[in-house]
Amino acid sequence: METPMHAPDPHDTHPLPFHPRTAFLKPLITRPTIEVGDYTYYDDPLGPERFEEHNVLYHFDFVGDRLVIGRYCAIAANTRFIMNGANHDLRGFSTFPFAIFGGAWRDSFDPQSLAVGFRGDTVVGNDVWFGMDATIMPGVTIGDGAIVAAGAMVPADVPPYAVVAGNPARIVRMRFDAATVERLLAIAWWNWPVDKVTRNIDAIGGSDLERLESAT
Repeated sequence: METPMHAPDPHDTHPLPFHPRTAFLKPLITRPTIEVGDYTYYDDPLGPERFEEHNVLYHFDFVGDRLVIGRYCAIAANTRFIMNGANHDLRGFSTFPFAIFGGAWRDSFDPQSLAVGFRGDTVVGNDVWFGMDATIMPGVTIGDGAIVAAGAMVPADVPPYAVVAGNPARIVRMRFDAATVERLLAIAWWNWPVDKVTRNIDAIGGSDLERLESAT
């Protein structure tokens, strides 16, 4: 009798023996304003435990924006998510944040200025691959199956299954034609129970769409 194959534990911080630079992110997240799905991993030679502090920047509780990352994403070293707290008020002649330094300057504080330029939550879909040193700007939505090239600076939304590169990032190509993308989004294999994913890894990683659609 064959021994049943078990999927990795998504709560195992270091799923790769003798390779501590790679970790499933979900068990490392402590902040309620960051949500990461099962099996999404981060790789960093300086330690993936630094993710919240070193990769999610200007993320202040009083702003209230959220970073939401889906399942089965691959995040390379130094990928950075710039959150809304990085924004300055652009309505005046100067963008300098006088009020935050206190003293008499605090009298100029306008609470409404905090919200000027806020772009909402940053949302990453499922099965997204980020290359090294990618930078994601506030309020961006990245669709399922997208690829963000190394060094890309992403200031705008990325469609599902698009490949983006450059500064600012532009669509280099679509991974599949529109009809195939529509079928893949309907399948949404990342929402399957993990035992179904495990049974059908060859189909998920393959290129036979009909086989994937008929997976059990």
